[in-house]
Amino acid sequence: MTEVADICSNLIRIDTTNPGSGERKAAEYVAGLLDEVGIEPTVVESAPQRTSVLARIPGDGTDPDALLIHGHLDVVPADPSEWRLHPFSGEVEDGCVHGRGAVDMKGTLSMTLTAVREWARRGVRPRRDIVLAFVADEEATGEYGAGYVVEKHRDWFADCTEAISESGGFSWHQGGTRIYPVAVGERGTAWMRLTAKGVAGHGSKPAADNPVVELSRALVRIADHAWPVRLTPAVAQLIEGLSRALGTTIDIDRLDEEIERLPQAATLFRGVLRNSANPTMLEAGYKVNVIPGAAHAHVDGRFLPGFRDEFLETIDRLLGPKVTREFVSLDDAVSSPAEGLFDSLTAALRAEDPTGHPVPYVMSGGTDAKSFAKIGIRGYGFAPLMLPRDLNYFGMFHGVDERVPVDGLEFGVRVLERLLVDGPAAPSAS
Repeated sequence: MTEVADICSNLIRIDTTNPGSGERKAAEYVAGLLDEVGIEPTVVESAPQRTSVLARIPGDGTDPDALLIHGHLDVVPADPSEWRLHPFSGEVEDGCVHGRGAVDMKGTLSMTLTAVREWARRGVRPRRDIVLAFVADEEATGEYGAGYVVEKHRDWFADCTEAISESGGFSWHQGGTRIYPVAVGERGTAWMRLTAKGVAGHGSKPAADNPVVELSRALVRIADHAWPVRLTPAVAQLIEGLSRALGTTIDIDRLDEEIERLPQAATLFRGVLRNSANPTMLEAGYKVNVIPGAAHAHVDGRFLPGFRDEFLETIDRLLGPKVTREFVSLDDAVSSPAEGLFDSLTAALRAEDPTGHPVPYVMSGGTDAKSFAKIGIRGYGFAPLMLPRDLNYFGMFHGVDERVPVDGLEFGVRVLERLLVDGPAAPSAS
């Protein structure tokens, strides 16, 4: 087994389910891998067992600004009864490492760790200082991970101007074309708890003011709302890049129709054309014959860069006068320019896959990039993987039978070497 696959497998075997027992064991494993090759780790805890690892690798001075590489140690829950192989086995089968976190994102952590360990063994210095942050709690609000290190250990990031992390740089296929979306932004997050209050009473009598009914009506209005298309500059760049790569014209005035025409390629932009709000949790009552005095629900809201106010105004109108909202988490949308470091990221991909077509990309969900953006660090989604055509990358996130190809991980290690040590190659025509 290659080193990157071995590290990935070992990380998966450490159960870091969030919520759960915490990330400390995984953090200790990561710290040990760094210490073993002379990279000094700093282990920090925001709460018992909620553990992150920080480290710095000096560069050769080619670039005076430090680059942050961050990733999360935690994973979402997995029910073993639903999986073909146990989700925490880390088993290698059919050329893939299997288990929860293989893609999101212990595979990416293993690529980073393999690359920096190889540099240390060879005495190689990257072109700029590299700050590593392996953090807790991304799969919740980030309060115990990225949020904590940004607030309590900000000095670590003082000279970091840019960062790379998950959800970008992977291969995606449309017909015979291999596309590499590199994330330059992500939608904002508005997780909301809704409350409707009414008059408690006996379930057999006419209700004076039933909060379950009021909340249900509000949720239906939210679920049925047709959010308008809002074409942001970054998504327009993505569509332009896809048009060039595919040798076709994607009509920005008929994007819903284009989604039907190009279903595979459209997966990259379908989720970022609009704001969205999805009811996800309900809580009301304690007995079938009692009308409760209050009802609650949670809604996962996402908004495009520049459209936060429009999103919230729409939500308030849909809720109506009898339902209130409070934020469980509210983070602005983030975006970074599709130039500068972006050009180096795409050049590194092309150097390993000259026939590939990197394009700018906007994530529909969110990452820890939001926390680091608050201290001025521009973030890019760049976890380079060359994947087989039949592997549903997006389906691996939080899905059943999550897995990542070993040769894809090895590809990612080579791309990181191109990016951080060898320097940008001359970009080829796309």
